[in-house]
Amino acid sequence: MDDRRVAELLAKQDIRDVMYRYCRGVDRRDYDLIRSCYHPDAVDNHGEYVGGVDGFIAHVEANLGRFERTMHFLGNILVEVDGSRARSESYAIAFHRLPERGEKPERDYVVGLRYVDDFEARDGAWRIANRVCVFEWSRMDPVPAGSNRFGPTFVMGSPDGDDVVFAPRGALPR
Repeated sequence: MDDRRVAELLAKQDIRDVMYRYCRGVDRRDYDLIRSCYHPDAVDNHGEYVGGVDGFIAHVEANLGRFERTMHFLGNILVEVDGSRARSESYAIAFHRLPERGEKPERDYVVGLRYVDDFEARDGAWRIANRVCVFEWSRMDPVPAGSNRFGPTFVMGSPDGDDVVFAPRGALPR
């Protein structure tokens, strides 16, 4: 395999890793991790927010609190590399659990979308330079009573640094 092909494969993997870190950052509310996925001068178009990284982080932080938890699932990720630039298209389904509020029952807000990103490699690091979220569909589903209950032996996720993924290596619960 020639060196150009190896460099392209490494770039594609680096870009996929950025996408996975972005999802972890959102779902674990790790705003520094989200920030690390973008170049400082990047622009993000998330529909209700269009602008720079600092404003986007503030927007995410202000809006995630209304959800008990979120889970982003990435499917197809196509990356096309052209030197130190790349375009990626990532299919995603974003799950959001909303708690019971007043007369509104506990419910799931599910969104189908694509992240269309322009990446740039600067100082050896691939990061997002420009992002557009392309929304395909959404739905809101009530959570049937009793369907979201796990017993005391189940390890539950946590939308913060207390999640089991942050346990020291070798110290996972048994």
